[in-house]
Amino acid sequence: MKILVTGGAGFIGSHVVDILLGQGHEVRVYDKLVEQVHSGNGPRYVSEDAEFIYGEMNDAEGLTTALKGVDQIVHLAAEVGVGQSMYEISRYVDANTGGTARLLDVIVNSKHEVSKIVVASSMSIYGEGSYWCAEHGAIAPRLRSEAQLRERRWEPACTICGHDLSPVPTAESKPLFPTSVYAISKMDQELLTLSVGAAYGIDVTAVRYFNTYGPRQALSNPYTGVAAIFSGRILNGLPPIVMEDGNQKRDFVHVKDVATATVLALTAPKANGQAINIGIGDPVSISEVATTLARALGREEIEPIITGEYRAGDIRHCWADPTLAKDILGFEPEYRFREKGVAELVNWVGSQTAVDRVSAANDELRKRGLTV
Repeated sequence: MKILVTGGAGFIGSHVVDILLGQGHEVRVYDKLVEQVHSGNGPRYVSEDAEFIYGEMNDAEGLTTALKGVDQIVHLAAEVGVGQSMYEISRYVDANTGGTARLLDVIVNSKHEVSKIVVASSMSIYGEGSYWCAEHGAIAPRLRSEAQLRERRWEPACTICGHDLSPVPTAESKPLFPTSVYAISKMDQELLTLSVGAAYGIDVTAVRYFNTYGPRQALSNPYTGVAAIFSGRILNGLPPIVMEDGNQKRDFVHVKDVATATVLALTAPKANGQAINIGIGDPVSISEVATTLARALGREEIEPIITGEYRAGDIRHCWADPTLAKDILGFEPEYRFREKGVAELVNWVGSQTAVDRVSAANDELRKRGLTV
């Protein structure tokens, strides 16, 4: 196969490219090399065995060139980061929603050989994860109110009785309540690709990534994943900054597992037309991530700062029900954060340098009233 990987020079994309090349495919990478992610280093993680094309997702001519002779597409190109998306709205919508629309527009309005698209979606489109009320059963709460957050009552409450809810694994059937511009744009990417694919007879699978971490993540980008942000702070002898009380939980899935699942989605026939969680189903609190990384990096004396603050668009708990990925893709994760996952991350982090920009990013959110 000739496979186009948009965003293929990035964190997840470069790992996907490595797997595809290892399987003997011809791979073309199309990437803008966003400065915030790549820091002027160019496509340093792109193999010489892959063809590289520098290009914007909103450039129809560039996309037309990139699509020549392509059989399958892995569409990963996107601007990432919840906080930044809340004040750079047009940038995120133009890149994610607009870029995906442009890609699909070029495909359906020209001769092409594309038979399959795997599009990267995100757990952020769920908003809050799934919850259970002892009295009323399954509840899908919306974003916590500012009044509740100002009282530092962190746990979502039942919309019927008002009692605190218990978080449970989130399945693909949960209603989507995206709570940030970033999340809305990722939902757009998923829904646009699924709907256009169905209309034109192109097989599409959306993979909903949970909190991805691992080697090649941008340590100096203050809007990247929390494991990378914390690692960069610790490398600089600085404490990780943890919002709320630190007990909020997420599903941390290693980038190599994410890449493996993404490639499996290209060929699994039952995956066509589906949106599938890519996660472990093993929740880890944010404060545990901070302390685990400090110990693993040999900086046990560094304790996280628990701010008691809340950022607009943040949720409390969300982790995957991984059943569909196992049943449809045959996906079995190799890494778990507390075990092999953090060890591999730290082994890579130890050879890196990071410029800490977290305080400046948090100050920007606070100045704009996006931190409560």
